[in-house]
Amino acid sequence: MAAADSPSAALRRDLCSRGIRLAGKMRADVADLLDAYVEQQGLDPSASVAAMDGVPLAAVERWDEQTGTQRLLENLAAYRAFRALLAQMLEEQREQLGEADAGLGRALAAVLLQVSAFAYHLEELLRLESRGIPGEEEEEEEDGPPPLPRLSLFEQKLRGLGVLRELAQWALRSVRDLRQLAKPSPAPGTAPGLADSP
Repeated sequence: MAAADSPSAALRRDLCSRGIRLAGKMRADVADLLDAYVEQQGLDPSASVAAMDGVPLAAVERWDEQTGTQRLLENLAAYRAFRALLAQMLEEQREQLGEADAGLGRALAAVLLQVSAFAYHLEELLRLESRGIPGEEEEEEEDGPPPLPRLSLFEQKLRGLGVLRELAQWALRSVRDLRQLAKPSPAPGTAPGLADSP
């Protein structure tokens, strides 16, 4: 009971609440962007897109068995990947259209900013949960992700569709993960999920 009322627990709940709002707003913006993207690229909204290298999948087996730290680490890795993918999409968009459709470029750039802000928010939560982000994660970010393979124009469009669809699913998953993390810790000592982290 005391742990749930501690400053650390209150801060965690506040960060989770703000994260849930950020993820909800991001999902709404991604849904709008997805509609605009499909229309501008001339794609079928119901087109099936196979899983593509580098695009993190939101689905997870045994979701309820994950610890709070595992959830945060998976979310952070996914949003770092999306940051690189969206930056690549934005670059490709500029190459294809120049200023012909500045609206789509602005919408992509706005979602990219939201993804970056959300990744930073997750880092803050990780610092609170585990007293710091693992060093190798930071080094990996400095080195940057491996370059994406060069795709044909049609493959770029399909990858963009897959990226935006999966990002919308991640935003939903992030809300679920943060709601789970915001629940009071059953143990009266440490933050949830840390002691039993594998």
